[in-house]
Amino acid sequence: MTTIEAQVLQLAKAAKQVAPVIATLPTVRKNAVLQHAAQALEARTAEILQANARDIEEGRAAGMDEALVDRLALDEQRIAGIADGLRQVASLHDPVGDVVRGGTMYNGIRMRQVRVPLGVMGMVYEARPNVTVDAFGLALKSGNVALLRGSKSAAHSNAALVAVLQDVLAKEGLPTEAVQLLPSDSHDSVTALITARGLVDVVIPRGSARLIDAVVTQATVPTIETGTGNCHVYVDASADIQQATDIVVNGKTRRVSVCNATETVLLDAALPDADKLAVVKALQDADVTVHGDPAALGAFGACDVVEADEHDWAEEYLSMDVAVGVVDGVEEAAKHIARYSSGHTEAVVATDARVLQYFADHVDSAAIMLNASTAFTDGEQYGMGAEIGISTQKLHARGPMALPELTSTKWILEGSGQTRS
Repeated sequence: MTTIEAQVLQLAKAAKQVAPVIATLPTVRKNAVLQHAAQALEARTAEILQANARDIEEGRAAGMDEALVDRLALDEQRIAGIADGLRQVASLHDPVGDVVRGGTMYNGIRMRQVRVPLGVMGMVYEARPNVTVDAFGLALKSGNVALLRGSKSAAHSNAALVAVLQDVLAKEGLPTEAVQLLPSDSHDSVTALITARGLVDVVIPRGSARLIDAVVTQATVPTIETGTGNCHVYVDASADIQQATDIVVNGKTRRVSVCNATETVLLDAALPDADKLAVVKALQDADVTVHGDPAALGAFGACDVVEADEHDWAEEYLSMDVAVGVVDGVEEAAKHIARYSSGHTEAVVATDARVLQYFADHVDSAAIMLNASTAFTDGEQYGMGAEIGISTQKLHARGPMALPELTSTKWILEGSGQTRS
């Protein structure tokens, strides 16, 4: 066992010891901590920005891609948004103790299934320091303890943020072990976290496809998979073309470094050539590089198209690039999406109700947008508060994960001396 692995296990043991304290905190106490944490983050903005500037400087010196720099970067507005996320979580319903279902047995034993915290929640994530605070807020409100393994690229930012959160916990008379930051200098800390069965109850990876795959395939601790976002927009022949171009451009350009960004646009072959060209030109006018079949797109007048290969159709670009293809109606669009989608978010633009219904019924992803941008797949937009991630799996949780998704259940049976023959 390496020194780092031993350190992680020590932190995990400390988390396990304090988990019962956090699990039984009353809602009013948790909300007070979240409100005070929001205030503290805003009050210590300068300190956090100074740490973030060190991360950005070191990242650029190491050749970090600008899309990742964007994910890493904080400013006063983003910190204010992170703080507001905690306030929103504080305002949400606390799921702990909710009765999911219940009843009475034939012999008078009363049964109820109630929501309970998962326990010790491990997070493995890349770049984005806002995840540090989001994970803390959602974990605390749902009665969980957070073990956070951020990336080395955000080490200074994450350390500054966790220092603020732990100071708030201490002032509130709560164990600072309710949120802990694991070392990020070596992959050994990830290995130790995701194999700490008996100490860690669940691990949630959030980041690149490579990171998620590594955690899911190597973990012995139960995982909730948050997938990458190869999000599609299918523009049907019945679409309002102005609405379609607005949706496509917004989904692609609003913020290219997030998982709900549009990465593939599928144009119905039955669309008028002028409408197909309008979509492509709207993207190019927004400085988006279009990848596709130059002959197929050139047939309706598109130019400056980068020839796509098989990789492009499955790519999560996270940049000002998009794949554009032509398909023969909604059925072929659904087949294309089934082949290449990451299961995150797919959108259709159409006025034909039958097309909308077919798309909703036959496309299997965590979120389906009917005449709306893929950018709306977001826990805050759903009214959940700060999300922990977008689950693309089908067990336990799917789509944006917030408070209810960070709980399990237990059965409580109340009798009066009954015995079973």
